[in-house]
Amino acid sequence: MHLVVVRLLLLFLLVLHLPGQAQHRYWDADYDSLRLVVRQQRTDTARLRTIVHLIDLVRWDEARERQHALALLDDLFLLNKHLRRVDDAPYRALRKSALHWAEPNQEALALAAAQQAIALFDRSERPIPRLLIEVAPLYNRLNQLDERYFFYRNKLAYYRVHGAKENIAACYLSIGGYYRRRGAYNQAISNFLRAAELFKTFDQRYYISELKVAGANYAEWGNSDKALQYLRQSVALARKYAARGCGGVDAYTLRNISKLYLQQRNTVAALRYANMSLAVRGRASLNIQEDKSYGLVQKSLVLLRMNELELTRQTLQQAQHLADSLRIPITGRRQGEFELIAAWAQFYAAKKDYAAAEAYWQAAYWEATDKKLDVLRKNYLRQLSSFYDARNKPVQAQQYSRAYIALADSMSATQGAYHLAQYEGERLEQTQNAQIAHLRQERAVQALHLRQRNQLLIGALVAIIMVSGLGALMYRQLRENRRTLRQLRQTQSQLIASEKWAFVGELSAGIAHELQNPLSFMKKFAEVSTAMIDGMALPHGRAARGSLEHDILTGLKQNLQEISQHGVRASSIIKDMLEHSRAGTGQRALTALNPLVEEYLRLAHQGLQGSAKALHTELLTALDPTLVPVWVVPQDIGRVLLNLFTNAFHAVRQRHQSEPGYQPTVSVHTLQLPAHIEIRVSDTGAGIPESLRARIFEPFFTTKPAGEGTGLGLSLSVDIIKSHGGTLRVETQEGVGTQFIITLPT
Repeated sequence: MHLVVVRLLLLFLLVLHLPGQAQHRYWDADYDSLRLVVRQQRTDTARLRTIVHLIDLVRWDEARERQHALALLDDLFLLNKHLRRVDDAPYRALRKSALHWAEPNQEALALAAAQQAIALFDRSERPIPRLLIEVAPLYNRLNQLDERYFFYRNKLAYYRVHGAKENIAACYLSIGGYYRRRGAYNQAISNFLRAAELFKTFDQRYYISELKVAGANYAEWGNSDKALQYLRQSVALARKYAARGCGGVDAYTLRNISKLYLQQRNTVAALRYANMSLAVRGRASLNIQEDKSYGLVQKSLVLLRMNELELTRQTLQQAQHLADSLRIPITGRRQGEFELIAAWAQFYAAKKDYAAAEAYWQAAYWEATDKKLDVLRKNYLRQLSSFYDARNKPVQAQQYSRAYIALADSMSATQGAYHLAQYEGERLEQTQNAQIAHLRQERAVQALHLRQRNQLLIGALVAIIMVSGLGALMYRQLRENRRTLRQLRQTQSQLIASEKWAFVGELSAGIAHELQNPLSFMKKFAEVSTAMIDGMALPHGRAARGSLEHDILTGLKQNLQEISQHGVRASSIIKDMLEHSRAGTGQRALTALNPLVEEYLRLAHQGLQGSAKALHTELLTALDPTLVPVWVVPQDIGRVLLNLFTNAFHAVRQRHQSEPGYQPTVSVHTLQLPAHIEIRVSDTGAGIPESLRARIFEPFFTTKPAGEGTGLGLSLSVDIIKSHGGTLRVETQEGVGTQFIITLPT
């Protein structure tokens, strides 16, 4: 299932595949995954789009991918023959370059064809950052560093005019590599960071790559703090990138961290990172072996610092075997300079085989000189001078020392020239800006000529906008209709509920009327009978002469009193039922709740003082002055408040009777919240037991003694609050108290 989702996502990205449309994930697509996708696509149009995407991602300097690309190019020509969707001229030049690329000693022809392909792509203003980056190694193999520099400087000027940021990033990367080989670290790092800022917007792989390259150059320049900063940043981003299934920390970064720790003489950490670099696997088998060669060289230098000469020899032999089979030059391919010869020189010097060490140092120096690697030449001249000085050969030591100083001065002068060139580049940029303005003016003239032809398109656009506006208006009207329908349904529900309450009220009123008369007669006769028995029970009456008759009259009196009490309770229940049936039938009005709360709290407190004069209850109020008026039935809300206040006073009275020294407290708080109002009624009574909490809102359930409550108060309160669109809930803790919370919408 996961694979299907990934494929669907890739297909969606392919539908919007044009790089010029700022597809952030276009350049981050996985090459091998795209190859699987293209095999399963059925339509020619979709296959052509995916093939173009794959060709954009090819690493032309890798033999395996170059072979894949040749097959892809053949498929592209075949599909485009009848689809006619792309200009195949640049792709034919690219195919020609790829064929020469694979042939020995044909780098010049491969470079010429690649330059032709780039020029053709530029005519269509198509971004080709990967191709631009891959051309740089051809210049390196041809030992044409200066030609490489001027090619990318010219391309950079061209792309600045035409606004292809992807190509600008590739040019900055390649120019930075040129300065790096010349030992001009300031300019190199500046260009790498410029490239990184641009890559960040469209290609995460190369963004991370440029950060690590900047860190590696800072390390070679001697700024280890900055080096670690950029290398650690690249490691963190690479791990984050790997968590999404897109690559991870590469061997190049790990090797450079190992170099930094080796410079700091932390051989344990240096060896750990060197081994980690050897465990990384790349995208192609060639990459794996090449990375391993570089990693073995770095590991050998760490082992040499640890004075593990035998392990160093074995490691260098493995590196030499791989380098010979892969024909890795001192210039390297994609991983920077390959300093295997210098590593052998250091090994033999440590082993005190000075003849072999001298031969390797000389070979390393002449290789660097032949390839115009000034950054290595300078280092090897310094090493040779130190080597001969340690061997007590002052003539050779002075010879290489003078050459070292001359080269160092030359590099410093060259860097000064670069600063001047940078200034001249700014002047050139001003000239180019003038040219850009001229080009823009020409484009404006062309736009004027094309305006008439575009009028039809503008008319169509206006029509689309009008249709869209009409659609938006209709959608708005639909929303209004839906809201009105909801309000009508709500009103209908309220009307139905009101009718139901009215019917129940009429029925309850009839029942109450029918029951009230018999109950009144029953209570009256019970009271009269009790009075008669009291008269008969006087000391001079007949009842006093016989104890049996006295007991009968006493029992009869008690029964009559019980009948009277239950009659009173039945009347109370009928009254509460009548009130329950009338809930929600009043008219709503805009009501300020704070005065309502104060009024019913006062009424409840007066009722308490009338029945329990000895009880002194502390009243606490915290009424929010910002409380907004709400639409409620004041009598119904007052009934709820009176019920809650009465229950609170009853709870504190019960605890006061059973707990000496207890100070009863009842508090009420109101609070204005963004969408509703809260009313909290709290008491410090004994609380509600856990076993009873679930039933307190049930009709006819009460915790009060028989004859003191009907059990309808809280049930009635819940119905009233719900009819107002609010809630009533309870929070209680045994031995601490109870709090009822009312919420009403504003």
